Amino acid sequence: MSKYNTNELRIFRNLSEVNNVEVCAKINKYLKENKISQIALCEKTNISPAKLNLSLNEKRKLTFEEYQTICWALGVGVDTFMEPRPPKQISA
Repeated sequence: MSKYNTNELRIFRNLSEVNNVEVCAKINKYLKENKISQIALCEKTNISPAKLNLSLNEKRKLTFEEYQTICWALGVGVDTFMEPRPPKQISA
């Protein structure tokens, strides 16, 4: 049994397929609008400053666990920075 719910699994698929550009841009915007530094986020998430900075500057992909932890630290749902979508349909 998966420890993730259906929406989280859909988002995980999205994170693995997308370049993270849109997600990271939204996280950066949220941080700026709420005057939250990357260092403060690192302290709350236990993600190293180097990893977080590389990820938010689109030089490294976020793992789903990191994304989930960031959302928890910011007090937002995992669908805040990315829209869930249904799986792709397989053509017959």
